[in-house]
Amino acid sequence: MHKGKKYVDSAKTIDRSKLYDPAEALSTVVSTAKAKFDETVELHVKLGVDSRHADQQVRGAIVLPHGTGKSVRVAVFAKGPKADEALAAGADIVGAEDLMERIQKENFFEFDVVIATPDMMGVVGRLGRVLGPKGLMPNPKAGTVSMDVAKAVQESKAGKIEYRLDKTNIIHCPIGKASFGTEKLQDNFDALMGAIIKAKPAAAKGQYIRSCVVASTMGPGVKVNAAKLMG
Repeated sequence: MHKGKKYVDSAKTIDRSKLYDPAEALSTVVSTAKAKFDETVELHVKLGVDSRHADQQVRGAIVLPHGTGKSVRVAVFAKGPKADEALAAGADIVGAEDLMERIQKENFFEFDVVIATPDMMGVVGRLGRVLGPKGLMPNPKAGTVSMDVAKAVQESKAGKIEYRLDKTNIIHCPIGKASFGTEKLQDNFDALMGAIIKAKPAAAKGQYIRSCVVASTMGPGVKVNAAKLMG
């Protein structure tokens, strides 16, 4: 894969063999984010668990102190007063069977988060094959299946992110934009890492955090000293 000149120049400033303290790692990422747009800063954490086992799942959601810097479009499956509540709280799209049909027939995906009231899960369940692979399926653990739709909408808008393992036991999450600067990114980093550490399954054996890397959209990854985080 061809790497651009900016990437190559940035990569030269990073010591690949070094584990950086979080603040230093984030400040390095900010200084190497040289694209013409405001790059997203992502955290990638490899965990010492086996996601194939139900008792070793790591999953949850957290509202980042400074949000993600991205405007989030929220779709809500609800009826009656709950639909009104969702709209009042700032939901972008609210519907029931009509919204399900729109997604099925028109391939409509103009949203980033899907929230549903529990009574609507029968309808939403029929969309499992299309919502699941996109990571959009509402889930009680993530707070996206809830009777309190107003709170769920507000949290999503405020920068709530969901973290979960991929097939290789890595969690990938945005923690803000390069323009946030080191301090705000550090607050978001600490909040997310704290949640991941708290979510350690009892069945997990050995070293829990195997590796931790922060990177901007177009920039090289910077390794973080994860041992210090577990202290």
